[in-house]
Amino acid sequence: MSEKWWIILLLLLQSVVATAQESGKVKSRIISLSPNLTEILFEIGAGEQIVGTVEYSNYPQAASQIPRVGRYDRLDLESIVSLMPDLIVAWESGNAPAELGRLRSLGFEVVVTEPQQLEAVAEVMEQLGRRIGVAGEARRRATAYRQRLQQIRERYRKSRPVRLFYEVWNQPLMTVNGKQIISNVVELCGGVNVFGALSSLSPRVSVEAALEQDPEAIIASGMGSARPEWLDSWRDYPMLQAVQQDNLYHVPPDIIQRHGPRLVVGAERVCEALQTARQKRL
Repeated sequence: MSEKWWIILLLLLQSVVATAQESGKVKSRIISLSPNLTEILFEIGAGEQIVGTVEYSNYPQAASQIPRVGRYDRLDLESIVSLMPDLIVAWESGNAPAELGRLRSLGFEVVVTEPQQLEAVAEVMEQLGRRIGVAGEARRRATAYRQRLQQIRERYRKSRPVRLFYEVWNQPLMTVNGKQIISNVVELCGGVNVFGALSSLSPRVSVEAALEQDPEAIIASGMGSARPEWLDSWRDYPMLQAVQQDNLYHVPPDIIQRHGPRLVVGAERVCEALQTARQKRL
């Protein structure tokens, strides 16, 4: 797009924003720049206000019908401008700061957020609810999320620890450290992340390092709802404790790797797997 068209669109946008502010309207044209934020917006009752989102925003089903504005890591700025949103919700560690800066320079209101702990998901719900104009519903949904989280915590808080290797991907072999929200889930379930002390949030590790840790259980995510075939490649190492006790589990990535309300669903699946591992102890 030429600089001339950028200026014309910016002037048009400024006019639309000014009109909305004068009339006191809630945020009625929202663009979400990550799948997890799309889920949060639907959860708090703002799904119908989303006019654009990014690829892989597939939950709930209605999200699949929303126009795409690129990927979370490669935005289509022209599409965003053409939709004339009055609010853009961005993902702190996923969206490029330079692209968010360009959007701000064009006059868009950009809210950047990223829950780092399980409890913070509810805080983001309430924060966006106040910003968008659906504070009451957001507060109710956040309360329900907190209650479900507390129920899981009470159920497993006295459980015996299970040493777990969480496998994000197999080639390269990737996991998470103790500061990643998935580790927060593992701890909630009474698990211990065997690579929790590493410095990188999503470190690459070697097969030898995993074997040396000898986890009691392995949970893999993969790409979709189906169990990844490569999870069973650990059976090539019969000396591994997780293999000996048949503690190789799969939890779909959408319910454990997205920082959104379905994390409680993923947490329940992780807790069930670790509880099964406990019951198999000799």
